[in-house]
Amino acid sequence: MKILIATDMEGITGVVNWDQVTPGHYEYPRFRKLMTQDVNAAIKGAYEGGATEVVVADGHWFGTNILIEELDARARLNSSTSAPHSMMQGIDETVDGVIFVGYHARQGSTNAVCDHTWSSKSVANLWLNDILVGEYGLNAALAGYFGIPVIMVTGDQTACAQTVELLGEMEMAVVKQATGRYSAECLAPEVTQKLIADCAKRAVQSLKRGDVTEPFIVDAPVLVTVDLMTSDMADRALRIPGIQRDGNRVSLEVPDMNVAYSAFRTITGMALS
Repeated sequence: MKILIATDMEGITGVVNWDQVTPGHYEYPRFRKLMTQDVNAAIKGAYEGGATEVVVADGHWFGTNILIEELDARARLNSSTSAPHSMMQGIDETVDGVIFVGYHARQGSTNAVCDHTWSSKSVANLWLNDILVGEYGLNAALAGYFGIPVIMVTGDQTACAQTVELLGEMEMAVVKQATGRYSAECLAPEVTQKLIADCAKRAVQSLKRGDVTEPFIVDAPVLVTVDLMTSDMADRALRIPGIQRDGNRVSLEVPDMNVAYSAFRTITGMALS
């Protein structure tokens, strides 16, 4: 039973603003440690639930946040952003289930800590075909391409609710109640780590029984549509062959979700270049 733990940082225990998740800020080292602890809790629970192999993808910023020297030694860590599947590095047909740790709500959400979609500087909205998604949906769709379900999510109440609304029922570890973009009522790490571990254990046990939601499969071909923040970003995105533009909205049709994931990353990369 192989589990991929795909991580982000805005939904980690105690995080309420960008300073805490931004490399170079004095707060960042504290929250790297808390991120590692949340991830370790998920690893612990996954193994207690029956996992035999756990791979972790560090999905925040440049992918070098998790403290490997403090990571549960039973897991392997995919680090840095040059990997082809970025936040989902390690996903392939050998994975049985995916756990999202530290996830956040999509751009424009109410009562959602640090809500954004991929980049708060460039992306206003993202659609896969006609489905509005955040990072949880984009990453779940890539898992679905390989036939793999998402079995658990951790984050604030809005991130967890949006994930379940799109993907179906799963284990949720709500580690804080957001009261705005930069405020939340937070649970202590001692509490959230047990919550995360217990949820991960139940999620893997459910996976073993076959009692989990179906993989999130997006129909092919996939139309990737991105609302960019400014017109110059759309100007730069037009350098991509085959892309279409309507104001700040750009779209590109591709053969499948694996290509769509790369296409979205290319669009956002060109927008900020």
